[in-house]
Amino acid sequence: MPTALDRLNLASHRFHVNLSTPELIERAVSAGEGRLASNGALVCLTGDRTGRSPKDKFLEDSAGIHDKIWWGKVNQPVKPDGFEKALAIAVDHMNSRPHLFGFRGYAGADAKRRVHVEVVAEQAWHALFASTLFIKLGSRSAGGATEFKKDWTILNAGRRRLTAEEQKAIGVTGPVAILQSLEKKTVVILGTEYAGEMKKSIFYALNYDLPEAGVFPMHCSCNTDKDGSNAALFFGLSGTGKTTLSADPNRALIGDDEHGWSDTGVFNFEGGCYAKCIKLSKEGEPQIWNAIRFGSVLENVLIDEATRVPDYDSSKIAENSRVTYPVDFIDNATIPSVCGHPKNVVFLTADAYGVLPPVAKLTPEQAMYYFVNGYTSKLAGTEAGVTEPQPNFSACFGAPFLPRPPKVYAEMLAKKIAEHKADVWLLNTGWTGGPYGVGSRFKLAYTRAMVTAMLNGSLKNVATTPDPIFGLHIPTSVPGVPSEVLNPRNTWKDGAAYDAQAKKLAKGFRDNDATFDLPDAVRKAGPRG
Repeated sequence: MPTALDRLNLASHRFHVNLSTPELIERAVSAGEGRLASNGALVCLTGDRTGRSPKDKFLEDSAGIHDKIWWGKVNQPVKPDGFEKALAIAVDHMNSRPHLFGFRGYAGADAKRRVHVEVVAEQAWHALFASTLFIKLGSRSAGGATEFKKDWTILNAGRRRLTAEEQKAIGVTGPVAILQSLEKKTVVILGTEYAGEMKKSIFYALNYDLPEAGVFPMHCSCNTDKDGSNAALFFGLSGTGKTTLSADPNRALIGDDEHGWSDTGVFNFEGGCYAKCIKLSKEGEPQIWNAIRFGSVLENVLIDEATRVPDYDSSKIAENSRVTYPVDFIDNATIPSVCGHPKNVVFLTADAYGVLPPVAKLTPEQAMYYFVNGYTSKLAGTEAGVTEPQPNFSACFGAPFLPRPPKVYAEMLAKKIAEHKADVWLLNTGWTGGPYGVGSRFKLAYTRAMVTAMLNGSLKNVATTPDPIFGLHIPTSVPGVPSEVLNPRNTWKDGAAYDAQAKKLAKGFRDNDATFDLPDAVRKAGPRG
């Protein structure tokens, strides 16, 4: 059936597709879309939306997909005629532009399971973002493949905001709208210039398609040892440490955010990384620091007007400042980004209550429980309107990206862990010694030491003590980490205050787990308080 997309004018004189990185940067700078920083990165601003806008995301409710979708706050329906009206608005806007910029490439380093993605954008820097985050035709990440048969289209009309009349006609709730059709394989972006909406829309698509192909889609980073035999997964929401902990100079990087776990192993969905920049330092995160150079894109980072030196400590523009760079800007990245089955699975949480232990070994039932609940804290800037950490339960550590019910993904994880005998850990990268505003975040050096101990096997059989409220098995010692920080209650000045805060979080878990249909053994693996 014809759609408004058929009217999109992609004549060769106005549609510039798969331009080189230097040419896209030249076009962006000349159009005033961005400026070059002293380190060579292109610096761009995304307007008032400096994070994702999940409340403005809508899914076309069509007959072919309706019964498979986890409808609710995450998956908000829009009628087919509303989707088509939004698409028409975007097409008309794009046709009015003198030039459009495009990317054609892949999502998925595994050639047997990749999808072909076309991005059409009104800004050159958005095409550069796409060419950095997805996989380029003919690249090493693509294994040299050049064939392109479009599966998905992203139409990025981010500068076009909807009027009140248009909002009513489409069936959305504001001037910003990200609309996706799983049957038409089309994404429409209106009103937001935040580039991360593009990458997450394809992740959402893969989260729908891959389970039926027997592939477990995961919101996680992945690295492995140098010979590829000891892979690790790091699940977590934005700001919990996926990118930081996977960028390990002693291990090979597979990817920092989105992966699939198939019957042959793990593969990256992307060809680039998307790291937070706030408080970035060369000493703390040398690999990410060194990856910020010509060919990378800095978003919402303040630069000195005279020297063009980035100020990563400043949140004047946004707390959620970001950098995008090709995965091969990391010296020890594995290209193509594939590896074997993981031996360790790590759930990352940034606990704003300051009550969870920094590390704990999980039983299979606890693994299911904590995966389904997906507890962390929303950190400032990650989403529009979030200005300070907030306790947050996000199913499977990625609810905004799950079209199907969480049970689908949880059962796939349980099967994979059992089949490959992977150890599962909970790692708290959040607060210790008190809640946000009182305590402090765990030192990155301690967190890295805990990860090292997990991966080299030294924590596998260490003695543990059970947490009386959460039932978590807390190691009594970790090489390189003071023993007094391992038990969270010992880090608080007021033990009674800790107990009260822990019981408050435990109730939050219980209130949340009541929304899921869980086996009795899994539900019993949750907090006791």
